[in-house]
Amino acid sequence: MFVHIFSYRLKCLLRDKVTIFWTMLFPLLLATFFQLAFSNLTTGEKFKPVTIIAVDNAAWQKNNTFRRVLEDVSTGEDRLFNLTVASEEEANRLLLGNKISGYIVADEPIRLVINKSGINQSIIKSFIDSYMQNYSTFERIVNEDPSKHKQLVDTAAIRQTFIHETDFPGGEPNYIVNYFYTLIAMTCFYGGFMGMREINDIQANISPAAARVNVAPIHKLKAFLSSSAASLLVQYSEMLILLAYLKFILNVGFGNRIGLIFLTTFIGSIAGLSFGAFISALFKKSEGAKTGILILSTMVCSFLAGMMQLSIKYIISQKAPLLSWINPLNLLTDAFYCLYYYDTLSRYMLNMTILLAFILLFCSVTYFIIRRRKYASL
Repeated sequence: MFVHIFSYRLKCLLRDKVTIFWTMLFPLLLATFFQLAFSNLTTGEKFKPVTIIAVDNAAWQKNNTFRRVLEDVSTGEDRLFNLTVASEEEANRLLLGNKISGYIVADEPIRLVINKSGINQSIIKSFIDSYMQNYSTFERIVNEDPSKHKQLVDTAAIRQTFIHETDFPGGEPNYIVNYFYTLIAMTCFYGGFMGMREINDIQANISPAAARVNVAPIHKLKAFLSSSAASLLVQYSEMLILLAYLKFILNVGFGNRIGLIFLTTFIGSIAGLSFGAFISALFKKSEGAKTGILILSTMVCSFLAGMMQLSIKYIISQKAPLLSWINPLNLLTDAFYCLYYYDTLSRYMLNMTILLAFILLFCSVTYFIIRRRKYASL
């Protein structure tokens, strides 16, 4: 009987074009729009060398120290400047055409010529100020004690750093992935449409089909579990398609814990189905009203998890942390980010434990409501 109900329920779900659209096609479209909107947000954060010109005059040719320093910071992959040496007339022409950020005249003192203020101009100014300060310090020490000239030259060639760079075992910090993780969580809870349908189809006062189920010679719980298994199979298959699209087409990072990603998606699918069943059992409304409640609650939870504005997620975590822990979509979003970024599983386990508690709550309440529901006549 289980296989019979399971197979027929599976056929019904696959023929429900509206549900398939909202639980699979709509998330794929939304993920594509997210990629179009967010793909270039982080590219502007990468540093690009500042384009400058050094004026080729007698002072530039004479000031060997400054020339060597400027040339040193303008070479290599991590260079600070893209340096060109040209006449002052050429430098003025390029500056007025916004082809360069500024040009340097190696007079006494060194001058910086710009036509507007900005971060690039601030970088050039900071470099010149730093050079002039260090040069002035060296000059004063040598004037006071010429014997320290060699020691100063040797010391200037040494660059000591107190920061040790190590490879982080997690993913690269990327706040953009949170939008996609929230989309995955929302899609999991869109599976609530199927969970709601399972409850509606065993409530005799909702539809004639549900009335026939209630008078059929099979235990209502067995029929519910059989059809729910078919819903879970469809929902989880749709989630795997979404994950594959995000990973291989949109290149969204998930980290290297593939098994836990699949497990998290599976638990999220169960949470979505149980949430939809919970909504349907709890509210004695029409099917349309229950659908509205499910959509509204899912979208509110998605908003609080940072789907529309990521800063909302962090504002809530700072101002109302309890709200973060009682939002199942936020727990699921945070679980995916923990797998992507953190090298330990402690925070992930905490999120999943609370999410499993929500699943238990949804299922328990649904069961006790449905088993006590009786009908005077069918």
